[in-house]
Amino acid sequence: MLLRCLYIAVVGLMSCSLPVWGEWYSDTQDIMGTEVSATLWHENPVKAKAALVAVMSEMRRIDKMLSPYISGSELYRINETAAKAPVSISRELEALIDKSLYYSQISDGAFDISFASVGRYYDYRRKFQPDSKQRQALLNAIDYRLITLDKTHHTLFFAKPQLRIDLGGIAKGYAVDRAISLLRKQGVKHASVSAGGDSRVLGDKNGRPWLIGIKNPRAKDQVAVVLPLTDTAVSTSGDYERYFIDQETGQRVHHIINPGTGLSVSGVTSVSILGAMGFDTDPLSTTVFVLGVEKGLQLINRLKGIDGIIIDSKGKMHYSEGLMPPRQNME
Repeated sequence: MLLRCLYIAVVGLMSCSLPVWGEWYSDTQDIMGTEVSATLWHENPVKAKAALVAVMSEMRRIDKMLSPYISGSELYRINETAAKAPVSISRELEALIDKSLYYSQISDGAFDISFASVGRYYDYRRKFQPDSKQRQALLNAIDYRLITLDKTHHTLFFAKPQLRIDLGGIAKGYAVDRAISLLRKQGVKHASVSAGGDSRVLGDKNGRPWLIGIKNPRAKDQVAVVLPLTDTAVSTSGDYERYFIDQETGQRVHHIINPGTGLSVSGVTSVSILGAMGFDTDPLSTTVFVLGVEKGLQLINRLKGIDGIIIDSKGKMHYSEGLMPPRQNME
């Protein structure tokens, strides 16, 4: 978990150290619509390379299952048929949807995978968004309560034909968890895996914490804060990854959609959540982004083992109760 006093942790040495006969190995590939990176320490180069191959293969497998754009994916099939009749789903997808619905329930719908009912009509590369008429017509299809997950028969049903789901708010966090699990099974004790804004570290790095930077959302290639971590997952949701500026209003149109309005969320520019599993930190970063500073911090503070940092639209950083403000660079 995040070391509580960040100043001391950055410069302090950990008690353990790596065996001198090993080496660091790494690989980076474009998967899941983002950059996936893995770094690990191993004494055997053959086993190290095999472990990296396993990580990337697992990432590709998850992408093929959960992509809403790949016609052969399980998620694509569900979106095409689940409103007609209950559809059988895999246990793996069932677990992802079950977790998603849990965060919908505890946040009163701030996290809602059915945002895709409107969200699928946004195209950030082409700078296109649905007009108000189309958005209003589809808004009543954004409601997690219209999704029926039957965990006895392992089926999924949508109560409205316009309803679509997207697991982009949980898939990458789940994927880095799966990667770390694979590495552990292969005997790896020190590693870092990231997929876009979702990372998870295993063990430490050279006897010190891994240093994970949170981007300054309004200064490209600058870091707002550095977090020293061991055995931790961290997920960051920001309005600076997929966005465009509306030429008429001058507003930033980004991929984090408010389920209540079908519009991009305003008031927050970045949310980083720390916890044990990306399976939780990933959906929570989106949830808190939608909730905003006050309600977001209230949610974080009542969840055991979870910490968070929120950067609001004015550049001010807000910390959960478990964190001490570190030195920051927002200039």
